[in-house]
Amino acid sequence: MSMHELIFPLEGRRVWVAGHRGMVGSAVVRRLAREGCEILTVPRAELDLRRQDDVEAWMARMRPEVVVAAAATVGGILANDTRPAEFIYDNLAIGTNLIEASKRNGVAKLLYLSSSCVYPRLAPQPIPESALLGGPLEPTNQWYAIAKIAGILLCQAYRRHNGCDFIAAMPTNLYGPGDNFDLASSHVLPALMRKLHEAKLAGRRTVEVWGSGRPLREFLHVDDLADGLVFLLNRYSGEEHVNVGSGSEVGIAELARLIAEVVGWDGELVFDAGKPDGTPRKLLDSGRLTAMGWRPHIDLRAGLRQTYRWFLEQDIAAAGTVAA
Repeated sequence: MSMHELIFPLEGRRVWVAGHRGMVGSAVVRRLAREGCEILTVPRAELDLRRQDDVEAWMARMRPEVVVAAAATVGGILANDTRPAEFIYDNLAIGTNLIEASKRNGVAKLLYLSSSCVYPRLAPQPIPESALLGGPLEPTNQWYAIAKIAGILLCQAYRRHNGCDFIAAMPTNLYGPGDNFDLASSHVLPALMRKLHEAKLAGRRTVEVWGSGRPLREFLHVDDLADGLVFLLNRYSGEEHVNVGSGSEVGIAELARLIAEVVGWDGELVFDAGKPDGTPRKLLDSGRLTAMGWRPHIDLRAGLRQTYRWFLEQDIAAAGTVAA
């Protein structure tokens, strides 16, 4: 059977999206609406995914046929570095509980979401799937990375040992609706968007950007990721995790100029080369997925426009709440 063929249709199935309120989970819920499936969600207040008995009881009651494991404790470098026990324990527990409960309850298919930060700090570029476990991790996020690597290996082990159709996907840097725009903990793209938006409101003519602006980064709109995940659920059944990226890179300086254009700020960007750049290049090799027939559809400029519209809507809503 060709990889391009529909081997696992979702229509009519009960699909649980664990972590449905996060950026990825909410995008998966939006995308699944087109699949004719029944979408199951449960808020964190009603089900703590770190508690094995509770997860197993909920799944036994709700009987999902498909599980998308998009739940995680996440954060930037500072959060990872200052709360290491939380990052390793929470993510180990969430992954373990979802995968074991899926096996116990006869789930037909599970898709586990990992993160490209699990690759070695000095991985070859573009990064192939085979680079996993090929060298030391980035020390600042090793706690999160170890937990997410364990999730990938659990899926492989349960496939070998129990015959479970559990697969894993490795997304690149994501952006889009639902992103974190808090300057203290956000990633580079939303942080730049917020800084340039605030400069526009304040009438500031210069904005400082950390580093030289030369590093290259890959960005994928979260709705493209969700589309890629549904593609994998439909068409992939294999032990190896699959990279999901846009396949294109942008320099941080060019990204900042693009965001300034989208925000409508025409001041001067000042690059502080004294601040760290991080790795010079970070690009996933998504050749396996593209060979199966999947491509992203949202180009960076259009995706940034849509993300900025979403950001403004949240800002207006928040202002309305404060005013009330």
